[in-house]
Amino acid sequence: MVASTFELFKIGVGPSSSHTMGPMLAAALFVERLHSAGRINQVTRLETRLFGSLALTGKGHATDRAVLLGLSGQKPEKIEPDEADQLVESIRSRSRIKLADVHEIAFDEDADVVFDQKKRLDFHSNAMRFNAFAGDDLADTCVYYSVGGGAVLDETQIGSNNPETGLWDVPHPFCSGADLLKIADEKGLSIADIMRNNERTGKSDDEISADVRAIAGAMSACIDRGIQQGGVLPGGLKVKRRAPLIHARLMERQERSLSDPLTILDWVNLWALAVNEENAAGGKVVTAPTNGAAGIVPSVLRFYERFAPKADAKGVETFLLTAAAIGSLFKENASISGAEVGCQGEVGVACSMAAAGLTAAWGGTPLQVENAAEIGMEHNLGLTCDPVAGLVQVPCIERNAVGAVKAIEAARLSILGDGTHRVSLDEVIETMRKTGLDMSERYKETSQGGLAVNLVEC
Repeated sequence: MVASTFELFKIGVGPSSSHTMGPMLAAALFVERLHSAGRINQVTRLETRLFGSLALTGKGHATDRAVLLGLSGQKPEKIEPDEADQLVESIRSRSRIKLADVHEIAFDEDADVVFDQKKRLDFHSNAMRFNAFAGDDLADTCVYYSVGGGAVLDETQIGSNNPETGLWDVPHPFCSGADLLKIADEKGLSIADIMRNNERTGKSDDEISADVRAIAGAMSACIDRGIQQGGVLPGGLKVKRRAPLIHARLMERQERSLSDPLTILDWVNLWALAVNEENAAGGKVVTAPTNGAAGIVPSVLRFYERFAPKADAKGVETFLLTAAAIGSLFKENASISGAEVGCQGEVGVACSMAAAGLTAAWGGTPLQVENAAEIGMEHNLGLTCDPVAGLVQVPCIERNAVGAVKAIEAARLSILGDGTHRVSLDEVIETMRKTGLDMSERYKETSQGGLAVNLVEC
């Protein structure tokens, strides 16, 4: 089992878990390393070199801004967006930066944050190297990889047995959907029970429940903020926020909506759009499993809370624990990084997670949950990542709304059956992995192909 619930669901800031949260964390870890080694006060210049997808779409994903915040000692889970804006403005206006908030040096952003678009490192497209200089001498250097969902590995961790790449010492280790079904059958447990039992290695039951409720609360708060905020999203595409207008229209026609059975889907669309508009604006979101796909799980979860006849707090925990179990399978056996496998690794995985979570919350069996997860991914296979202008806006925002509706449909299809089906979840995960390997680099978050090119040319 590669990831806990609380590694897949992390509170952070937009617009991207891999291009914003990951680089911010990596930069913070590097200056912490300098500080711990007693070398930070010797540093006179610090250079960040971005490679691969980070270099190609980093500007649109606010990677440069994230690096400045990370070098200042800020981390995604603690940062307040308004305070972050003020800090970045201060660094840029003064051309000085206070590393780890302890040692101030001169900082020329054009020279010290380099977007090396001609180079891609072997391990992962989202790579960055930090070079710290003491005068003309290189004081320290390290390569970090942003591997998706806000997770970061440094060059010493590649292939090692660490929380991002190896198994926990847990009572129910699993590495496949088949493992999950076998444990569920032999132990008489639900998939949520399996996940909870494994989480108990590090937390008490009360702590697990409190932390899951905190995740659900953060997701709900993001929906509510997104509904309230109007205006145009940053970045130059002049994309107008739609959530406030859609919400107003839904509220105006409540009585007429009673005769329209598809109104429920309008609400699901609203909730997904609200989250991803908030993400695009750099607001607080929960990786689920990434920022680019952050609207799917929250909108489907709210669909459960608002429209399931027997929805309750236990069902919410079941939903999120089950979704996390499915997400961990994709993270271990394929990828949740758009830069590695395209958007099938983000929206596709989120759709699969949400479908599984909803099925479980509705009382589905482990077989039905596995079936829902398989359906959710099967119909997202080959989904490319080609963000226009490198921004997490077009087609990303609408794609979350469509993914949420797909997740509900997958859950309904699985509940109508008995769980038996022809294609297994493991087979579809492996297919997704191989499809990602076959996919042209142009369609892996580089903005060098597909919609990102054709829209601009038109």
